[in-house]
Amino acid sequence: MNGKIYLIPTTLGESPVDRVIPNYVIEIINTTHHYIVENIKTARRYLIKAGIKTKIDDLTFFELNKHSSPEEYTNYLEAIKKGENIGIISEAGTPGVADPGAEIVSIAHQLNIEVVPLVGPSSILLSVMASGLNGQSFAFVGYLPIQKNERIKRIKELERRSQLENQTQVFIETPYRNNQLIEDILTHCSTETRFCIAADISLETEFIKTKTVKEWKHSVPNLHKRPAIYLILK
Repeated sequence: MNGKIYLIPTTLGESPVDRVIPNYVIEIINTTHHYIVENIKTARRYLIKAGIKTKIDDLTFFELNKHSSPEEYTNYLEAIKKGENIGIISEAGTPGVADPGAEIVSIAHQLNIEVVPLVGPSSILLSVMASGLNGQSFAFVGYLPIQKNERIKRIKELERRSQLENQTQVFIETPYRNNQLIEDILTHCSTETRFCIAADISLETEFIKTKTVKEWKHSVPNLHKRPAIYLILK
């Protein structure tokens, strides 16, 4: 009998594991000895924090990042044929969503390998839930362009799309560029556009607020280097 692939959620930051990760996930971790991860060092640290009973040095890790080649991916799944389960762990949140683990999952489906998603925190869903914006129709569009002119153009496109389709637009930014992104949104979006800023989700310092652009201009938060996700709806 072939093994399974488990999509193992992690914390979104340094929050206690028992606050956001169900006990069932810990049980799966303690029956899994092969892992495909974005970063071996942080994955090992997370497994120890989660209370894995197997010695870390007895586990097998495969790294999945920009240096990995598609030719390697099938080899990562060899343990499946021997009846061993494999866990996929991303850097934060849930694997396969805005995450390179999706490539492994795609191959698993081609090979008829069972894929099991496990419950855990997703900044995308948690921010939509808490925003008060349209949760019936929303789109996660990832990172915006780095170049300022292109970023402003993209922000305007997303604002128009949100109005035309009544669809919440969800996006993220590298933490050290948060303040520049907020400034661009407050400068170039309509004053009536609703704008949600969600930072440090699930942490003690969690900050989630939705206001109009006009209202935000009177109280701009400093989110430099804080993990954040943004939502707009006009």
